[in-house]
Amino acid sequence: MEPAGTRLDTLQAIELAEGVEVRLRIAGPLLRGGALALDLVIQWAVILLVSFVLMIAGLMVGSLTSAGLISLLWFFIWWWYPVFFEWGKWGATPGKKIVGLRVVQTSGSPITFGQAVLRNFLRYADGMPFLGFGFAGLPTFGFALATVVATRRFQRLGDLAAGTVVVYDRLAPEPEVPAPPPIQSVAPAVALRPEEARALAAFRDRAGLWSEGRREEIADHARDLSGSRGPAGVSRLMAMAHWLKDRDRR
Repeated sequence: MEPAGTRLDTLQAIELAEGVEVRLRIAGPLLRGGALALDLVIQWAVILLVSFVLMIAGLMVGSLTSAGLISLLWFFIWWWYPVFFEWGKWGATPGKKIVGLRVVQTSGSPITFGQAVLRNFLRYADGMPFLGFGFAGLPTFGFALATVVATRRFQRLGDLAAGTVVVYDRLAPEPEVPAPPPIQSVAPAVALRPEEARALAAFRDRAGLWSEGRREEIADHARDLSGSRGPAGVSRLMAMAHWLKDRDRR
């Protein structure tokens, strides 16, 4: 039943080596692109503002000193700005924070300093191909978009190398809508594994959020368990889910 769930939204279950399952809602390319645009605006605004101040200060300390300080400023803002903000408790650059995103490990834990350096220094490769003057041209982020679209967890090259994902940091609570009640509680014909029982409970809890056609589409993926298709399969799964719920209450 998991494949049906992953097609409906970006909530993905990841099983860790210890057998523990974590669920992360992965951010797609559109929102990540918006966060990148905001970060670029912030970076260039800081670079231009401080460069202007340094150029004025150059009248007193010398033009060569001023040019050197501007070069150092550009290096630290361009390369270390995302590393500084994504490493530690923040877990996000200001652009990501504004749109409600966070960078985490695939286990859901905060990323380490090494992971922050690796994923962000590989932005150079993600920015290819460049427009204009070869490698000094304007980055198109074509490589990043291609890998984000091609990977299941929407990971760019830097994410793949560092073992990180970008997830939603602020999740609106899902409204509770009563699911269609079953005619009666029915015990499953076979013993269910823990993950299957959890999937059945999730189907029961979220069924009220879907249209009748969507419920039937998902239920058809579990026809081996329910023994039915269409509305009959939905009713059968709901009956088994309620049986499991009543059993857990005892």
